Amino acid sequence: MVRLFIFISINFLFIHLTFAQEKKIIEIQKAGSSNQNEKLYPGGNILLKDNSTRVHLFHEGALIVSDKAFFYNKRNFFKAEGEVIFTQGDTLKMTCSELEYNGNSAKAKAWGNVVLDKTDMSLKTDTLYLDRKKNIGFYKNFAKIIDSSNVLTSQKGIFFMNENKYRFTSKVNIENPNYILKSERLDYYSDIDKALFYGPSNIYGSDYEVYSERGTYDLKHEKGHFKKNGRINYDGKIIYGDSLFFEKNKDYASATNRIKILDTINNSLIHGHYAEIHKSKDSAIITKRAMSVYLIENDSLFIHADTLVVTGEEKNRILRGYYDVRIFKSNIRGKSDSIYFEENTGNIELIKKPLDRKELQIFTEEDKNLRNPILWFGESQMTGDKIFLLSEIENKKLDSLKIIGNVFIIEKDSIYNDGFNQIKGGILNGNFVEGNLKNIEVIGNTQVIYYLYSDDNELIGIDKTLCSSLDMVMEDNEIFDIKFNIKPDGEVFPDEEIDINERRFKGFVWKINEKPMSKNDLFSEADNKIILPLIDEIEMPKILDFESNFEE
Repeated sequence: MVRLFIFISINFLFIHLTFAQEKKIIEIQKAGSSNQNEKLYPGGNILLKDNSTRVHLFHEGALIVSDKAFFYNKRNFFKAEGEVIFTQGDTLKMTCSELEYNGNSAKAKAWGNVVLDKTDMSLKTDTLYLDRKKNIGFYKNFAKIIDSSNVLTSQKGIFFMNENKYRFTSKVNIENPNYILKSERLDYYSDIDKALFYGPSNIYGSDYEVYSERGTYDLKHEKGHFKKNGRINYDGKIIYGDSLFFEKNKDYASATNRIKILDTINNSLIHGHYAEIHKSKDSAIITKRAMSVYLIENDSLFIHADTLVVTGEEKNRILRGYYDVRIFKSNIRGKSDSIYFEENTGNIELIKKPLDRKELQIFTEEDKNLRNPILWFGESQMTGDKIFLLSEIENKKLDSLKIIGNVFIIEKDSIYNDGFNQIKGGILNGNFVEGNLKNIEVIGNTQVIYYLYSDDNELIGIDKTLCSSLDMVMEDNEIFDIKFNIKPDGEVFPDEEIDINERRFKGFVWKINEKPMSKNDLFSEADNKIILPLIDEIEMPKILDFESNFEE
């Protein structure tokens, strides 16, 4: 009796599992007529419409209506023809010329003027594949998708019916009234109007262009993050960086790590590791190893500062640099607290940090001169309250030099140990010939200390002269000749008759150790210790193979 009970129980369980695993059979709900043709369609029923009734087939919530269907009961499969309508609840409707459907796998293939409509979009293609179990569809031969704000086309694509998500994998094109987006591969989320792209992509807006090979883009608000070879062309300013951000409505862009801003109109380039660009204000701020590069006389002028600010329209662009300004050109080096550079005129002003009330009271002349901007021409050091480098903009050539207030020229004597040729005055005017500083005029209480030598390089004496002005000629960035004007008062003293303390003017400051010898010297120790923030990567999604073993 016990054995019989166990046998019945096992048999019951086997029958229960068999029915549980059994596939749901496609139902024939309606047909105008039915016939068979075993020769042409072995094992199939041919379902036809009549004047009042079309063929209705139903499977797991999907209704397929057509003019004709070839239904294979044992295979749980059919092919429908003639104005086929496929509906799934009230969320999805598809029309096509022909459709094949496998009830066991719940996969369908539709072709011939396929139109798939959902509540938020319409898709048109020639051939479409559906997998109802995985809730995905895909196409391989071009499709057009229209939603509330965009028209999207691509050569290949997948859509995820439960996620409002599309994956376009070839020749993607999105047209919006405000821009066009082209990509080789991107994911599109229709419910939030957001795109993630994973291949070469371009966005063409009304006044901007974006290129990136990884990134995200808010299609509705025209803003996004761009990574991997990203660049933004913003009215002639091309912005590069490891990570870029852009927001059209705020006319704002930013860049992080290894950034470059190329001004194609004014032919300038700025490097750094962080930048913000405000288009409506015609301004850009660059920090973290910030350095600008300008072309002057077929030579590069490099300007570094802790912070560089570019403002003004194309024809009136101004560069300002703040804190620890350093400049480098093949024949000019310089330092100052700040800089003002009019790009359209080529005129540069080196500016010192103003002295406060207490500093004015307690600072010695040497302390004050330590604040003054400096230019080096070869071994000649020139300082003053304000320094101006003026250019001839049409030919992009340096034209003249002007130093105003507390002019101090120092040049270490090439022979005498610890000897310095010096000139002090109120104003300096100089001009450039073929890119080199040539003729100099110093006016206003001009004082000179100059070491004189014989033809045999024997020291004759030390010239100390006071005059109203002098003219000086430079050769190879060194003092070559000095001419005193209007009754100079001076004397040449033998070396042994001048005390060491009288060989330097009051306020003497020699800062040759701070002279940038190369582009690398433009950066401070703190600049070189900057640690760049990590940029989050956008990982490539896994390749989903829906095509293999899809067809019945």
